[in-house]
Amino acid sequence: MSLRVVGVDGGGTKTLVAVAGPSGDVTLVAGGGVDPTAGDGWEGRLAAMVAGIGGVQAAVLGLPYFSEVPAISARQAVVAAQLFGPGAVVRNDVDVAFHGALAGGDGVLILAGTGSMAWGRGPRGVRRCGGFGEVFGDEGSAYWIGREALALVSRHLDGRARAAGFAEGILAALGVGGAGLIDWTYGQPHPRAAIAGLAVVVAGLAEGGNRAARALLARAAVQLAALARGSGWRRGDRWSYAGGVLGNATLRGMVAARLGCDPVAPVLPPVGGAVLAAAQVAGWDTGPQFMETLARSLRRAGQNKE
Repeated sequence: MSLRVVGVDGGGTKTLVAVAGPSGDVTLVAGGGVDPTAGDGWEGRLAAMVAGIGGVQAAVLGLPYFSEVPAISARQAVVAAQLFGPGAVVRNDVDVAFHGALAGGDGVLILAGTGSMAWGRGPRGVRRCGGFGEVFGDEGSAYWIGREALALVSRHLDGRARAAGFAEGILAALGVGGAGLIDWTYGQPHPRAAIAGLAVVVAGLAEGGNRAARALLARAAVQLAALARGSGWRRGDRWSYAGGVLGNATLRGMVAARLGCDPVAPVLPPVGGAVLAAAQVAGWDTGPQFMETLARSLRRAGQNKE
């Protein structure tokens, strides 16, 4: 069997597959999201990304919704076994992000990507908070920010709010006028990803000094700090972050202010956490040299630690 392991970081809009050798050097394959609630297409996308990899010693797949919905979790385990053999391990995507950010140590990870969740581990055991999906959760996530941005634009358009600069910026990014807002919102082939994409626009407006955009990010920070506390974080505990939303320094600083301390910079990005877990399953030496090489190799491949 080839001396290689595979780590998968599956997200709602983007997935990364990393193949690593015992030294920690990796090669990456990127593809679309593997959200199982968006239909069966996720299986084909994942299969296409791992096609040609061949036999590996171990595979750890961090997939959204795993351990949350029994039927989904069972199907994900079957697909993983079909792709990598019966020894393939499936974990929640936030679990592998936590494993990478804190290098297997204790603390709390706040993940804010398309969705949001906090994952904590320490003397009180493992505890997670959030991750209930966009219908009634995912507070502070990219989707939540995008949805709240659309709501504010709608209130501006019908006179319930005054947010001219904010509304103009959002509508310009969508390429529509006010009359086209409903058509854009409900006409997207992948609405969750499209709405989540507006978080980048909001962040840009905030950086430009727009007060409404900054206020929206501040509300997101309140929600994300609450997730951390709900996952067991207490003053003095370490916390780190993952996901594109918390890659924004302004929002990250707002969360730090709410918690009263700065975060620990993530040691590895989420896909690195999956690789580290797979290497540990394979029984490899994952000491400092392995970790340093893995982190450096992921940086060369264009993966920062968020």
